[in-house]
Amino acid sequence: MATYYKAVDGVRMEMTAEEIAEQEAIDKAFEDDAPNRNMTELRRQRDILLVETDFYALGDVTMSDSIKTYRQALRDITSQTPTDINLSNINWPTKPS
Repeated sequence: MATYYKAVDGVRMEMTAEEIAEQEAIDKAFEDDAPNRNMTELRRQRDILLVETDFYALGDVTMSDSIKTYRQALRDITSQTPTDINLSNINWPTKPS
């Protein structure tokens, strides 16, 4: 079992077995939730990119096929599974000029 410490009135003290078990449960829950946090970050970044092209969807603007394809690729990006919070394995579509 790992040794955990806590600060009590500025003094470093070892945690009890119960406190260690509680801390390990917290750490495991955080680690287990990583895929959800990664997907949330993917959606957040995707939404920003979609907002940048929302004006093309206005009634008085003609949306080109390349913009339609780009926007669809952004909406479909959540079919990819992010492996880290930096989304380093995600293949982002290229915004048309």
